[in-house]
Amino acid sequence: MVRNMNSEEAMERLKEGNARFVTGERKEYDFVARRKELLAGQHPFATILTCSDSRVRPEYIFDSNIGEIFNIETAGNVVDEVSLGSIEYGVEHLKTPVLMILGHTDCGAVTACCKLEDELAGNLGEIMKKIEPAALKTQKKIDDAIDENMKCVKECILQNSPVVKKAAEDGQVKIVLAKYILETGEVKVLE
Repeated sequence: MVRNMNSEEAMERLKEGNARFVTGERKEYDFVARRKELLAGQHPFATILTCSDSRVRPEYIFDSNIGEIFNIETAGNVVDEVSLGSIEYGVEHLKTPVLMILGHTDCGAVTACCKLEDELAGNLGEIMKKIEPAALKTQKKIDDAIDENMKCVKECILQNSPVVKKAAEDGQVKIVLAKYILETGEVKVLE
């Protein structure tokens, strides 16, 4: 199990896993044995907030085993009280040293928001409202809006989660913005 890893070690592990994914040289895992190990509890080394896009699977992208990454998935990486609570669980209870906000190229939610002419009703409209500041700030340039949306999500987390803000200020968690490139499989760290 992964324990007592600092943020630099966690980031190095993510980078190494992504390099294997890009080249197709993934590790082989014994999932049956790992499931048995995890009965004693989970000790992931990263909390990752990512888009719910089915092409963006952190365990694959970072070539990790079950129990190593604590995932929170929402359309467009947007956060609400429930996802913030999940992030807090990863950071405070599970003590993950990295909180990664993982956007991706060709994000359908951000693209839809940039192309939106009329307001959407219902819960989809709520997602668009959360992405809209990034779309407007970048004049609805999709690639720029994807990056800006991740910055907005980071600020939203810090403004609405005293738990994560304190952990970041105390150096207990490093918040990282990164973008998954669908075409190559590469993850590029933005900040």
